Amino acid sequence: MIDKPVPGNKIVIAMVITIVLFACLIVRIAWIQFINGPELKELASRQQTLNKIISPKRGAIYDANGKTLAVSANVDTITINPAKFIVKNKEAETLELQEKVAKGLSEIFELPYEEVLSKVKSEKSVETIIKKVGQELVDKLEKWMKDNKITSGINIDEDNKRYYPYNNLAAHVIGFTGADSQGQYGIENRWDSTLKGTSGKIVTTTDVNKSEISDNAEQYVEVENGSDIYLTIDVTIQSIVEKYLEQGVKDNKAISGSAIAMKPSTGDILAMATYPSYDLNSPNTITTMTEEELNELTVEEKNEKRYQMWADRNFSTTYEPGSTFKLIIAAIAVEEGIIGTDNENDFNCTGAIEVADRTIKCAQSAVHGRQSLKVALANSCNSAFIQLGQKIGKETLYKYFEAFGLFEKTGVAITGESRSVFHAEKDVGPVELATTSFGQRFNITPLQLITAVSALANDGRLMQPRIVKEVKNVDTGIITEIKTNEVRKVISEDTTKKIRQMMEYVVTDGGGRHGSVAGYSVGGKTGTSEPSPTNPEEGYTVSFVSLAPVEDPEIVILVAIYKPDLENVYGSMVAAPIVANMLSEILPYMGIASNNSDTKGTVTRSVKTTSVPNVKNKTLTEAKKNLENLGFKVVSENTEKSNSVLVTEQVPAADIRVTEGATVVLYTEENSVRTSVTVPNLIGKTLSEAKAELADKNLNFVYSGNGKVVSQNIGEGTSAEQGTIINLRLE
Repeated sequence: MIDKPVPGNKIVIAMVITIVLFACLIVRIAWIQFINGPELKELASRQQTLNKIISPKRGAIYDANGKTLAVSANVDTITINPAKFIVKNKEAETLELQEKVAKGLSEIFELPYEEVLSKVKSEKSVETIIKKVGQELVDKLEKWMKDNKITSGINIDEDNKRYYPYNNLAAHVIGFTGADSQGQYGIENRWDSTLKGTSGKIVTTTDVNKSEISDNAEQYVEVENGSDIYLTIDVTIQSIVEKYLEQGVKDNKAISGSAIAMKPSTGDILAMATYPSYDLNSPNTITTMTEEELNELTVEEKNEKRYQMWADRNFSTTYEPGSTFKLIIAAIAVEEGIIGTDNENDFNCTGAIEVADRTIKCAQSAVHGRQSLKVALANSCNSAFIQLGQKIGKETLYKYFEAFGLFEKTGVAITGESRSVFHAEKDVGPVELATTSFGQRFNITPLQLITAVSALANDGRLMQPRIVKEVKNVDTGIITEIKTNEVRKVISEDTTKKIRQMMEYVVTDGGGRHGSVAGYSVGGKTGTSEPSPTNPEEGYTVSFVSLAPVEDPEIVILVAIYKPDLENVYGSMVAAPIVANMLSEILPYMGIASNNSDTKGTVTRSVKTTSVPNVKNKTLTEAKKNLENLGFKVVSENTEKSNSVLVTEQVPAADIRVTEGATVVLYTEENSVRTSVTVPNLIGKTLSEAKAELADKNLNFVYSGNGKVVSQNIGEGTSAEQGTIINLRLE
């Protein structure tokens, strides 16, 4: 049979179709190559690239002496892929495998079997069984998987767990981390970016089976571990503060309490505590309620209780400072020259004072009569301080409030600091001026108050509170110091000395007697704040702020007790003894010398003595430099020839023992004229008061005994050469 030839038109059609198809193919290839090429290349790269994330180690948190407060340890997270436990077309075998896996996991990790089984049967691609597992349980799981020939479906992923060795110590300062290792509250939150570091990764090329291709180059992005943080907190001081704060809250049946200890010369926070506290290793456990009470709360109410428990009352909530604020009012008045400290006719208290349309009484309507500022402070007389506020005026008060930093946050490097609440200056009338003058009807944080009082202890220099001392890069070893910051000079050194002497008088002769510490000079001020008329349920707040030693304060402590359940509520009876207990342990720990022969509870601190060096026949410049380097105060007449003129005499003479910081008077051939001064009356003065009066006249002293001056070897009104040593006897 002979085939018929294909008609020409059919060949043409076939060729056209072939050409069209070929053209479409070329267009498609071009589209893929040039249009979709970059996207497909990226997709292929992702499919053929294996990224291994390397988690950084979170930095540790240490106290000022290097004791560990928070540290991370390597742990693991256990997840499963439920689809891996399905045996295709074999329902019975699938159920048997699922039950075996659920039983093994629940027993190893002590989890509810039904809960684990539901996850094993889940339709999700991944289910988390447990997080933060230690190595011991991981080893147990791996052995179980090997014994039961489970090779896939159970994943062990590296993770970190945060541990807090001291549990609830400084809990509100440190804060904690969440399930995702994100910092929550306190230092953990504020310094989260510094602590957590930066993840690294390894990038390798893989084949279709996800096996690494060895001939391809591996890219490594180095991990940056989190930096370590060193706080100013001292674990020992923190422990002492927390011990007595807890005891004080419980003994006085209060709802809570707060306490701060600060080093005034640097602004370093040595301790900061709020009670009730909570366990950092179990931060969601509510410690402020019983199990029965918790069971009656909704989920939202429980969360609110947690937020309240985590809040630090020292800087995240405000309160009325009450009479402790009278220290600031007194300092303003003295600095402005409005009043002295010892004129007994400056105030007259009849038990109440008329202000605008109302009568404002002193506590318990006490009648204090005629008083000096010092006595009014010791009596905590509201009438006197209302009169003082009226003399100062609102414009001057508000100028100093701003200078003391009371209108702004302190800037402490921790999360959650609150702002103060004052009347706008334009809204301050006679009543508002009166209540402000004795510390009520405005709100500040305890941290703001202790920062302001620390300026009184630091010769008028306001320091920004410091909570972090330094940061250490663990990868490089480089340490970055967080420097102290002097905000401004608020008042003069002379004013602060007078205020500190009055504070000592409050403790020795006034309402702060229960704040005394045997063997030390302590100054303080009590405070009792009535509840706001609009919120009577808040109850009273009682407080005591204290500094020691008075002559050269090394520490300031503020304690506030909120809503004590007592019939008679006073800061002098509640808060002052708590501070005294704290100081009785903290001062010896800090190495501050005490006079242990004091058996009657007097508060004189022993003053260190030293020998005067011999600077005769040295140039005046060299002699002054040597003495000042040793802490002496030098009195001399400067001349243009100070670099060449020689010292011919010195008072006191060489090798005489004097108190530290004593005055040395130098004479030269060009200036040999002796200068005399009149000796003041020191009888009845405290040691710090006597020291201050003698220092003003360039006189020195030595002393014996404790308490107040009962005799002086050179009497009042006698002329004595500058540099002379006065012998004092105290009882």
